[in-house]
Amino acid sequence: SKINYGETWENWKLNHMKCHCFSHGKFNLCRVQMENVTEVTTFILTGFTDDFKLQVFLFLLFLAIYLFTMIGNLGMVLLVLGDSRLHNPMYYFLSVLSFLDACYSSAVTPKMLVNFLAEDKTISFLGCAAQMFLFISFGTTECFILAAMAYDRYEAIYNPLLYSVRMSPRVYVPLIISCYVCGFLHATLHTVATFTLSFCASNEIRHVFCDIPPLLAISCSDTHTNQLLVFYFAGSIEISTILIVLVSYGFILVAIMRVHSAEGRRKVFSTCGSHLTGVSIFHGTVLFMYVRPNSSYALDHDMIVSVFYTIVIPMLNPIIYIYFSH
Repeated sequence: SKINYGETWENWKLNHMKCHCFSHGKFNLCRVQMENVTEVTTFILTGFTDDFKLQVFLFLLFLAIYLFTMIGNLGMVLLVLGDSRLHNPMYYFLSVLSFLDACYSSAVTPKMLVNFLAEDKTISFLGCAAQMFLFISFGTTECFILAAMAYDRYEAIYNPLLYSVRMSPRVYVPLIISCYVCGFLHATLHTVATFTLSFCASNEIRHVFCDIPPLLAISCSDTHTNQLLVFYFAGSIEISTILIVLVSYGFILVAIMRVHSAEGRRKVFSTCGSHLTGVSIFHGTVLFMYVRPNSSYALDHDMIVSVFYTIVIPMLNPIIYIYFSH
């Protein structure tokens, strides 16, 4: 059912305000005084189910996924750093992506695994804020890194003779740093905007981690501005990064049409196929999750989608890149 945030806010104000009127000369004055309201200091992550057997199964499943994610992604980072033949911008970007996936998954999965088996499923107010900040930071940074990887592939395929100049350390190092800075700024905006709201009605988050939509759903403040921030900022980042990818691959397609040998085209497709697959899966789930009208949010379904892009996609990326490299 659709939550009318405006009505909820008005009802809360009526229930928690007292108006005291008094006379001052010829004026009748009223003073509004807020009643003492108990603010939430901890949240409860309700998770998927209360069935203990199912929770044990989910614990084992997500533990296996998490271990595979960490081994695959950190192994990719060590491989790139340890093999001098892979010391070029394309593999540096891939190692950054793998590191982000490991961090992205680690921001959410450990607490979720603990909650599967623990009776106490609480998370502190600051812990919830920290979790949101970290996963938004790494997720947003990944959006920009995927766009930077598309530009890197464009330079490598469309301008191969100038590649070493146009993608020198003076170019790709600031590019990577700027991706992180944009990610941290975006996360700071949403974390501050969300956790300056009042949470006084309920502290039960219908989710497995502290995401924005379920927190807005339990706030007793007016969340209209927060919803606009999510829609417009997430939408702007998605549109801008997807446009960079599309334009880059438009030029790459032109370059492919100039290649006459089948072997040359196969190498180009193997170079770009993994990236396009990863971009499609990641952006598809993020667009579904955040860039849509508030009326279409369904927390139970969104929980599954959130788990997919925060836990499953980081596991899939090493598989995708290894598969296409062969």
